[in-house]
This record gives sequence, C-alpha cells and structure tokens, in this order.
Amino acid sequence: MTLPEWTRLENSAIIYPSCRTRKYAAVYRMSVSLDRNVNPDTLNDALNKVLRRFPSFRYSIRRGLFWWFLSKLENSPELAEPGPLKPFDVKKNGGYMFKLSCSGPRIDMDVFHALTDGTGAMTFLLSIVAEYLKLVASAKIEYSKWVFDPSGEPVEEEMEDGFDRFSGTSGALDQEAPAWHIEGRVERPEVLNSLGVSLQLDQAVEKAREMDCTLTEFITALMLVSLQEVRAKAPGRKKSPFIRMEVPVNLRPIFGSATLRNFSSYVYITLDVANGEYSLEDAVKEVKLQKRLYVQPARLTRRIAANVALEDNLAIRCIPLFIKKPVINIINHLKGDKYATYTFSNLGNIELPEGMAEHVQDIHFILGRTRKRSGSSACVSYGGRLNIDFSRKIAEDDFERVFVRKLRELGIWSSVQVPSEPLRPVRGHDTSSRPVFRNGALIPKFFLTF
Repeated sequence: MTLPEWTRLENSAIIYPSCRTRKYAAVYRMSVSLDRNVNPDTLNDALNKVLRRFPSFRYSIRRGLFWWFLSKLENSPELAEPGPLKPFDVKKNGGYMFKLSCSGPRIDMDVFHALTDGTGAMTFLLSIVAEYLKLVASAKIEYSKWVFDPSGEPVEEEMEDGFDRFSGTSGALDQEAPAWHIEGRVERPEVLNSLGVSLQLDQAVEKAREMDCTLTEFITALMLVSLQEVRAKAPGRKKSPFIRMEVPVNLRPIFGSATLRNFSSYVYITLDVANGEYSLEDAVKEVKLQKRLYVQPARLTRRIAANVALEDNLAIRCIPLFIKKPVINIINHLKGDKYATYTFSNLGNIELPEGMAEHVQDIHFILGRTRKRSGSSACVSYGGRLNIDFSRKIAEDDFERVFVRKLRELGIWSSVQVPSEPLRPVRGHDTSSRPVFRNGALIPKFFLTF
C-alpha cells in the first residue's frame, strides 16, 4: 500500500483543530494495566514496530489556506513522560497526535480527537500492548478484532474517510432546544476532576435484561434519572426542562466500514420533565425508543450528508482558514455544548486473545475536560468488570454520587476510586521533539486544497 504524502481531514474531525485553544482541546485517554511493571525502552520498540501496520497514526495535522489537512510524518514517535490528561502541543510532540507513556504497570495513551475515535485508538493501543507482551513475556498472540498483526500489510480501507464514502445525496440536521446543564464551581483550566466506578459486568447485564434493554440503554437511562434528581435540587426557577444525553455511535458496524480514522456520530436522548419526572422504567422505555429510532442508517446518513454538504459548500470552501477558524471556534463556544446535558460513551466489551488476557489486568477509557458542559463519562468492559470513568471541570460531584447510590439501590454494588485509575499518577512533563516531513513533498497546491 502506497501512502499519500497528504490527505484531507475527515468531516467529523474538522471541528477539533478549529476549536483547539491553549486551554481546551478534544483529548481522551486509554489505559491498560498489566501484571508487571512496564519497561519504557521495550514499549518504545513495540510502538515503532506496530506503527507500520497503522499508517493513519503517522499523520500530523497541518494548516492549509482553506482547510486543515493531514501530512505524513517521517520521524519516529517517542514515549512521553506520564502526566495529567490535558491538551498537548502536537508540534512539540514530534507532530504526532497521540502520546504514549507508562508508569509502573500501566500504559496510557492520550489522543487528540482529530486523529481517530475511541475504537480506532483502542485497537492501536491494544496492538502495541500485544507486541510488548510478545517481547517481554513471549506471549502467544492470536490476532483478532482488537489486536492487529504488526507484520501484516496495511489495508487501504482502513485509511478511508468513511464520511465521504457513506454520505447521502440529501441531508438535514435535527433542530434541538437547549438542554439543562449542571452548574457548579468551575476549576482552573488545568484541573480535571474524576471519579472511577467499577462494577460486576454480569450484574449490570442481568439488570438490563430484566428491563428488556441493552447495557448502554440501561446505563444511559440510569444517568438520565440521576441527572433528573440533581436538577430537581438545583436552585433557580427558569431551568430548561430538557435533560439530554449525548451518546456517541460507532458507525463502522452500521455501514460496514473498516476505517481506523474517525467514523462515529452521536444521538441525543432526551427526557422532557416539564410535566413531571420519570421513573427508571419509563426512562428506559424512552431511551430504547429514541436510540433505536435515531441510529437507523437513513437518519444517520442524513446527518452525515448535511455535514459533508456544509464542508463542500463552494462559498464556505473559498473562505480562508484564518477567517474560518475563529468563526467556527466562536460558534462552537456558544452552541457546541448547548444542546446536551452530559455525554456517555460506551466502547463496549473487549475480549482479548488468551495469551494476552492472562497479562492484562484492566482497561479504562476517560474523556478529557469539556468546554461548556460540567463533565462527561466513558466506559469499557473487560474481564467481567464494567469500568465507568467520570470526568468533570467543576468541583461538585453530586451527579456521580446520585448515580452510584442508584446503582446500589438496584443491587449493583461498585467500587469507587477518586481520582479514577487512568489519572494516577499526575506528575510528569511533556517531551519536546519536532515533526519531520518529507523534503519537497508539500507543494503549494496541498496548502491551497479546499
């Protein structure tokens, strides 16, 4: 497979570099804990061996005259020092849009969302972990959905822009009313508060079956009624009656794509409490109906088509990026988080090859600091445990406390950790290296791409 020196940024990723500031960027962290302390040099070897199999991770974001684009890097990535989950300087990180680090038995990978979504990032990280275990423990790996063979050849479909391929011919965006938001004392920009909740997966699955819904639908409904309780106790009379969860949706299985770049959308799940509150049973019914309605391929295609048409609009394309960027940033600042109360992202259940699973103790997924919302949550299931990691920019943890209490009222007992496991330890500093691009590979037309 011949890699292009440059490629367009996929449609859903355009927002991330446009809204990145010194204090804010869309970043998230994946963490894998092993049964032994990690050797940084060996981990770095594993990273560079696996990177050849994931060419889309070897691109860096660059500014063109009209749009952002991705340019192929020629330098090798370096391990970073462990530290807090916060925006990082891509240029100082050698141009790479991910940072891999280790501390004790834990391996962390921080990702700038312009690179890929949670599915793509977790596949890359677990493939690195598998190669590391081969090097240090002679683990026998049977490659699978989540673990790729580093000696295999990259597949062209893994580099595709799924939004461009599956965009419909006619699109429209849903119109939503502003949602209620949790208010509290906002922490300093560098502070990310967190709380980790770990529970037995079989207990949660059994409760979801009792309520005739999926695990994601059950957790979403429980979060909505928890938010409902927090809202009822919040001061102020003029509160929006709409409690709305933003739930990301992996589009790969829906459209049959194998891309490792960003290919996810979202659905809004809403409880309108203007005329009374919902029981958990009624909330589950609402979540089931709304989620299954909004994830229909025709509805998702309509949203994709609307976003792609906006990007391809000739008038918008002709506006220079130095004008577009602040305009997009202002719109996102004013409206980006306006229509949802909270975010819940479920990466699903991860099953690892036997030779790898005996060494992997735990897996976590945590979202970085939000811009306008109070916080967000993400979860992943592994080894019979469901790990939910809450992150927030406010000091108050009322929502998390209510959620845990409601779990226990349902007979689902959980362990709680503050801060959540993916954010321990918090000490460290950024490494600094410069990106390297192929000399003479970029000619003016690439910068002028629109």
